[in-house]
Amino acid sequence: MSGHSGRFRRWLSRVPGRSAFPGASPAGSGTGAPRDDRSTGAGDQQHIRPSVTTRSVAQEVFLLQLVLVVLLVAAAVVAFVVQTRRDTMTDARHRTLAAAESFAHSWGLQEALNSADPTAKLQPLAEAARKASGVDALIVYKLDGITLTHSDLRQIGKHVIGPYAEAARGKPFTRTFEGALGLSVISAAPVKDSSGRVIAIVAAPVTVEKVQKSVNQQLPLFLGTAVVALALAGGGAGLVSRRLRRQTRGLGPAEMTRMYEHHDAVLHAVREGVLIVGRDGRLLLANDEARRLLGLPADAEGRHVGDLGLEGRTAELLGSDRIATDEVHLAQDRLLAVNKRSTNPHGAHQGSVVTLRDTTELRWLAGRAEVARERLRLLYDAGVRIGSTLNVVRTAEELAQVAVPRFADIVTVELQEPVLKGEEPAVAGTGLRRAALAGLAPDHPLYPVGELIRSVPGTPTAGMDEVRSMVQPDLAGSSAAAWRSQDPERARRILDHGVHSLAVVPLRARGVVLGVVDFWRSGSSPPFDDEDLSFAEELAGRAAVGVDNARRYTRERTMAMTLQRSLMPRGLPDQDALEVAHRYLPARAGVGGDWFDVIPLPGARVALVVGDVVGHGLHAAATMGRLRIAVHNFSALDLSPDELLGHLDELVTHIDVQDEDAEEAPPITGATCLYVVYDSVSGRVTAATAGHLPPAVAHPDGTVEFLHSPVSPPLGVGTGLPFETAELSLPEGSRLVLYTDGLVENRSRDLDAGMEELRAALAGPDRGPEDTCATVMEALLPARSADDVALLVARTRRLDPSHVAEWDVPRDPAAVGPVRNACVRQLADWGLQHIAFGTELILSELITNAIRHGAEPIHVRLLHTRTLICEVSDGSSTSPHIRQAKDTDEEGRGLFLVAQFADHWGTRYSPRGKTIWSAQVIGPDTTPPLEEESPEHLLDLWEDRGQ
Repeated sequence: MSGHSGRFRRWLSRVPGRSAFPGASPAGSGTGAPRDDRSTGAGDQQHIRPSVTTRSVAQEVFLLQLVLVVLLVAAAVVAFVVQTRRDTMTDARHRTLAAAESFAHSWGLQEALNSADPTAKLQPLAEAARKASGVDALIVYKLDGITLTHSDLRQIGKHVIGPYAEAARGKPFTRTFEGALGLSVISAAPVKDSSGRVIAIVAAPVTVEKVQKSVNQQLPLFLGTAVVALALAGGGAGLVSRRLRRQTRGLGPAEMTRMYEHHDAVLHAVREGVLIVGRDGRLLLANDEARRLLGLPADAEGRHVGDLGLEGRTAELLGSDRIATDEVHLAQDRLLAVNKRSTNPHGAHQGSVVTLRDTTELRWLAGRAEVARERLRLLYDAGVRIGSTLNVVRTAEELAQVAVPRFADIVTVELQEPVLKGEEPAVAGTGLRRAALAGLAPDHPLYPVGELIRSVPGTPTAGMDEVRSMVQPDLAGSSAAAWRSQDPERARRILDHGVHSLAVVPLRARGVVLGVVDFWRSGSSPPFDDEDLSFAEELAGRAAVGVDNARRYTRERTMAMTLQRSLMPRGLPDQDALEVAHRYLPARAGVGGDWFDVIPLPGARVALVVGDVVGHGLHAAATMGRLRIAVHNFSALDLSPDELLGHLDELVTHIDVQDEDAEEAPPITGATCLYVVYDSVSGRVTAATAGHLPPAVAHPDGTVEFLHSPVSPPLGVGTGLPFETAELSLPEGSRLVLYTDGLVENRSRDLDAGMEELRAALAGPDRGPEDTCATVMEALLPARSADDVALLVARTRRLDPSHVAEWDVPRDPAAVGPVRNACVRQLADWGLQHIAFGTELILSELITNAIRHGAEPIHVRLLHTRTLICEVSDGSSTSPHIRQAKDTDEEGRGLFLVAQFADHWGTRYSPRGKTIWSAQVIGPDTTPPLEEESPEHLLDLWEDRGQ
């Protein structure tokens, strides 16, 4: 205990009469002996022992010692009994095994077993051996289980059943099991002849009941010893308890603990001053808080209250017998609320207890707590309101609005130009653009929103790399001369407007200054101080995080949109097979991965593609671009839709495997794609899908159906199953509608309902692609969608049959001339005589190659579109290619001539073989001069390049 505790005890011993604490001895006793309860009134007895059922410390110690002794004695008795029983059982096992083996090896046992009446010879011997060894029986069995000897004669001759197989194999054993004598410890030993063969078994049992009787005979001794030990231990515990009760005065542990806890709390922990003044006016006790409030010296205890240097009125109150309640007294520079009571309110005055409470500090703390509470509420509101949108300017406006008028009368926010554009902030610079202003009328003298503010050297915002938080309590004083020098005329107008104080705090995030926020106070508002500046920094720090998040989002969104615009088709290619219109609507969350494409194919065909990449943002846009480029590359091979999707699925799987170690790159798995090919000659549509929604077909008569392809998983799932196609012949004027899931599915509408709404929007009178796009978007997306949407509408056209010419060619070199002449005549009918020479050369080469190297059937087709398409088909899958022919080669130059006269050429495969095609521009200005581009000239040019 501390020194205060010792003084407290001395004071208790000096106070006459009853102690102020329960259980304390009366003053002047001096012996420490318990006082006589008979001398205490009923009220005093109730004060000392509040509960008659509460055990004292002495009683609890006695009970605890008694319980421990009982447990120890009981444990000793149990352990002794168990050990004795275990020893007895062990002795029984050894005794039975020794008896069985001794009898099994006794002289004359084999002769008796081989006699005509073994029982007659062995029974006397067995009984004598049993009595000598102390076992309950010596039993001899033959190997057939017949009992030859037994202590119970009724068992002789009976067949015994037991686990004697081990003994029969020549090994003795000891076990406990239920036998003819009951539960017994039985040992068995084999009887062997001279050759070592087992001829009988000897068993010696001792019943468990006999073993237990041996143990029970020793129990009285055990229990008597335990009772004596328990009595001695109990007597010792009683003596200890009696002495402890005298020393603790019969108090319970809770009462003693509470007494000393209250004592320490009054001295050290209580935040109210406590004084105990004796009847003679001397200070007996003063706690730490009372010493602080009154400024008492270290040796104040024991001195008269009038000698402590207290204010006269306070000293007079402490030295008198007067009772006081919340009297206000001045102590140094504090206002104290004083309460005074007698230590013995029901008897003669023995002393006084005085409590002191500092009302001045409480009032100041209450004011500070209210300010702190308001600041915390403002910070909470700022955390909720600032950064609600990922917009840089809007975040700056929210910062200005949340601080006015609760912290400042005017707030302005200036940001760097790169920050407003979503770019990285400049490390150094002198220009800031005002992004937000709150708290002023429209005719305010400050720079307006959008104004570029250039700081001059020496001002608070002169350099972004050096800007620091600062406060100007008086803008009209000499300390604000640098601020006024930036724009003296505007500074004068600001001061005339009543603005008198300024706090400047940088918006700093990730160690880089994004801008500056200025807090202004005007009128009767108090000037800013350093504590206000600390709060302003906290507020600006939270806002800076929101501004930086908005800036980074703006940058990523700008990059994603730029990437998406560069990867999406900027215009539709020229082609005659379809009339196409499209729509793309970004999601509210930003750029997504929906995409579409229109790809012209050879043979007056067009491919329509729609895809969807999971997710939003830069990665989704980049993934969309990779898939779109891959589809373009695969379509250049003129593959069927199912083959193209198969190659695309393998590509996505390989990309996912290559990128699986990149933590920031999520896999592409889950992207969908729909690939549709339309042939304007036959009017046939072939479609294949990789997890995408089916295309809708609106017929000219107003009916709508969905072209459901066989179900296939999304790209990159890796099932290994082939993709399948669906085919449909369409009349001219039908509309093919390709779309992504954002058009038909959202949180408030499931997929089936969206598909039905799309069917209803497409049904009805025939409309053009542009009108169809507008109608569908208006019907299904009245508001901006949470997911991005791609829509592609294509009206089918059919190639005029008169612009298609076909011939079947027999596999005979002599057939080349007639077919070629027929083609030239067809070109004349189409008015394409100016390209007849080149076309004749192309057809001669392609037909000759088909006859020589191909297989039947051989077919020639001419298509007159905006280009002239020549197609030669045969039943072989072998594709020709251009090669360098040597000077001595007679072949190998034909495809070179085809490539020179045709604008494009290539090969596509079909289930029946291959088709080699070429396309020529049919404009009259594309005809090469004969004298410059003759076949001989072209061959010479090719040979020169080869050399």
